[in-house]
Amino acid sequence: MRKTNSLVQVALALMDDPAAKHWGYELSKRAGVRSGVLYPMLTRMLDQGWMVDGWEDASTIQGRPPRRYYELTEKGKLELGAVLREARSDARFRGLQLGLA
Repeated sequence: MRKTNSLVQVALALMDDPAAKHWGYELSKRAGVRSGVLYPMLTRMLDQGWMVDGWEDASTIQGRPPRRYYELTEKGKLELGAVLREARSDARFRGLQLGLA
């Protein structure tokens, strides 16, 4: 996957809590990435085996449709960790808070 500012921002948001279920809207807000960029990226991550997805249990919610969630696989954790490590040494990403991964 091409290393872009958006990918690095999404990787940071996902790796902040790599074991969690991530909801698209919340992930978009935390990463600061528009939905038109985020959802195609999530689809590529699903296709590459970096994530699995599912739907919220409809019997536990009221007043809204179920949400789709995304969870990182072990492969995804390794790949996104590598993305963040590479971003730390890439001048294009110096302005981002890259934390540890």
